[in-house]
Amino acid sequence: MLRSIGLPELLVILGVAVLLFGGKKIPEVAKGLGEGIRNFKIALKGEDKPEEKKQA
Repeated sequence: MLRSIGLPELLVILGVAVLLFGGKKIPEVAKGLGEGIRNFKIALKGEDKPEEKKQA
């Protein structure tokens, strides 16, 4: 029935992503996805994210 994603399926997904977003946009999409996952994990744990101090 259901099985894990193998190499051929992963290559197809990657190919479709490159066609949809273009090569230059992929890193930006991946960065946004990573930040979203990180924020989701922090929200699940219930931890407050420490504010970063900006130096001017």
